[in-house]
Amino acid sequence: MFTGIRRIGISGTLKVALAQAILAPIAALSGWLFAGVGAGLAVLYGVVVALAVSTVLVWRERQSMRHPEWDQHRLFKVFIRAGIERLVLLVGLLLVGLGVLKLAPLPMLLGLVLAQFAWLAAATTSRNEK
Repeated sequence: MFTGIRRIGISGTLKVALAQAILAPIAALSGWLFAGVGAGLAVLYGVVVALAVSTVLVWRERQSMRHPEWDQHRLFKVFIRAGIERLVLLVGLLLVGLGVLKLAPLPMLLGLVLAQFAWLAAATTSRNEK
């Protein structure tokens, strides 16, 4: 992931972000059909939070790919920084969803967890592409 080596094609983290972007309207529509508009918006917000967190990782990965001269110490610092940024973004967006927007917690967290299954899908498909 943070190797600094340019790879041809699409990375696993970008696959996850694209899968989460595709999942967002599907999840919102499903939540709206099964539990109403409020639940649909909460599920959509949960998926968007997961997408935002994944986008930070894609951004940092692309940044490290643009700098093949970075050594492993610099890349490790970028890795730690990306983890902290993702955690702060996740907590901040969840607080906004729960506190400011007053979204239903269960559908919102369900959307977040559902979007995280894209990581599992990316992990299983990357092994088959050899």
